[in-house]
Amino acid sequence: MAKKSLEKKCNEINLSCKRITTQTNQLMSTEKQQEQPNNPMHGVKLVTILEELVAHHGWDGLAEKINVNCFKSDPSIKSSLTFLRRTPWARDKVEQLYLRLIRKKK
Repeated sequence: MAKKSLEKKCNEINLSCKRITTQTNQLMSTEKQQEQPNNPMHGVKLVTILEELVAHHGWDGLAEKINVNCFKSDPSIKSSLTFLRRTPWARDKVEQLYLRLIRKKK
């Protein structure tokens, strides 16, 4: 009897911990949104931006819109991320294209 009672208590504690973790994550997410509510780029990773642009335009489409070799010659996410992280003007163009894509979706 005591073993089942302990197991039941442990399960209740685990459920409580999961609920608290979920609530904490929701609050943190809400706080992040409140920090910069008018900045659509806040919290968006460069890899996410690039993956969405490739999914929408394809590598050829990206190469047409932004004239950089990492989109033209043997393109990959990894090589493009490396280039964009080291080249502010190219990253800026990618981010601007992403913002236009977001506006079109709305």
